Amino acid sequence: MTLQRWIGIAALLLALLWPVLVHDVFLQRVGALVLLAAISASAWNIVGGYAGQISVGHVVYFGAGAYASLIVFTQWGWPPLAGAPFGIAVSLVLAALVGTPTFRLRGHYFSMATIASAELIRILCSNWNLTGAAVGLMGPPVARSWMDFSFRSPVPYYYLFLAVLAVLLGVTWWMQRSRMGFYLAAIRGGDRAARSLGVPVLTYKLYALMLSAAFTSVAGSLYAVMVGFVDPESGLGILLSVKMVIIAALGGAGTLFGPVVGALILVPLEEATNAAFGGGGTGVTFIVYGAIIVLVARFQPGGVAEIWRRITDKRFRHAA
Repeated sequence: MTLQRWIGIAALLLALLWPVLVHDVFLQRVGALVLLAAISASAWNIVGGYAGQISVGHVVYFGAGAYASLIVFTQWGWPPLAGAPFGIAVSLVLAALVGTPTFRLRGHYFSMATIASAELIRILCSNWNLTGAAVGLMGPPVARSWMDFSFRSPVPYYYLFLAVLAVLLGVTWWMQRSRMGFYLAAIRGGDRAARSLGVPVLTYKLYALMLSAAFTSVAGSLYAVMVGFVDPESGLGILLSVKMVIIAALGGAGTLFGPVVGALILVPLEEATNAAFGGGGTGVTFIVYGAIIVLVARFQPGGVAEIWRRITDKRFRHAA
């Protein structure tokens, strides 16, 4: 059995047993947050990593899921998780509306357009009574039944997030080995080259964005279920989009497990700074984010995945 398989088995066992091995509630919560960040970054990775379309406005789909989950509770008294399908539907519509015009732009112009779209939605939600305006929305104060998924312990959320992440990674694994995966790889190499090969570029960019938006919306719904609150800053703040990009880039954008590795590095670091510096930890987090962007862009654009590939290539060459 190869080293990579042994590492994969060990990582799987650690993921399954983490809440059992660690009894500290704070560390269990950090584990759940790592999985939630991995879901968001892996969803972004479909369009940003595999298709090479750097969206910095992905928070709009995250917010769609978060708001939809709490709107169905405040308006009709439904369990928040029942709003997840509505969030997915809204995110798909937004993906089509945002993607159709913006995918005709290239490079940083596309990224700027996605930021503008996300900010427009944030301002709209900040002044819309249905979404709680600037005050936001709250979920059930106490659990009415198990369907509310309102738990004191982070362990149930951990395993719920782990199951969703497993599904997302399975879909991504299937996608990258399908025709869509090959088409996205061609698009990432360049629109003109992809068109010369007969790839319907705009169509598959939209497919990738809609698939990515759907899973990002699910991540937003899971966040709303666990936290029980969302406002324009926590659900639609631009920093959430930046965080998705950094996590994927740090671990290795365009790879299956890159976003997971990035989440394992960045989220505990963020939680440690917040715990150490209290309210001032947010400012330290911004500094950490900026430093990671500079370091990754300057020294290792391929992220941790590229470092791992180089190490394994050297091992195989020495073994040969």
